Amino acid sequence: MNKNKFSIRNIPGWAVMLAIFGILYATGLHTEAIGQVQRLLLATGIKKADVPEPVTSVSDAAEVTEVAASEVMAGAGFKLKGLDGKMVAFESLKGKVVFMNIWATWCPPCIAEMPNIQKLYEKVGSDNIAFVMLSVDEGGMEKVQKFIDKKGYTFPVYMPASEFPQEFYSSAIPTTFIISPEGKIVAKQEGMAEYDTPEVREFLQSMVKK
Repeated sequence: MNKNKFSIRNIPGWAVMLAIFGILYATGLHTEAIGQVQRLLLATGIKKADVPEPVTSVSDAAEVTEVAASEVMAGAGFKLKGLDGKMVAFESLKGKVVFMNIWATWCPPCIAEMPNIQKLYEKVGSDNIAFVMLSVDEGGMEKVQKFIDKKGYTFPVYMPASEFPQEFYSSAIPTTFIISPEGKIVAKQEGMAEYDTPEVREFLQSMVKK
């Protein structure tokens, strides 16, 4: 009997894993696979997601409302283009609480946190709380639209249509900003996080002008 006969059992584990990742990469499914793993970590609590820490407390923000209202909004001059092709001036959102998430289809952590953001949007999205899911993909709007349609997300999605404001620069993706009705950045979260929590919902709703 030939002891050197080929058997799958003789293939080293590292070679099998390398082959699997090679197939996923070649088919473009590696981003989805990594995103699913990270989503599982969020759901099981193995990886605890951070909650945005407010730069300015809601009470402090209320005290400076009159002064802030006369100041320039963060991101003023920035132009966005919705998936419907319509142009939006970022400063037109002044007076609303803005939840802005910077993401891309090639970013596994972005994909992992999106279902959670969708749930948050369904619970608090309104005329007073605006969601800006800002894609920085270079593949064009068609690629982003295809991704959103496939996932069935309903939150508003945009792409930059002008130079990116310096105040929105970040060393990480995804990055999320929460902007007060007065136009001030009151929270910034770099990296994947869980947003559909009582704390975040209360934080957003507490800033809505009565």
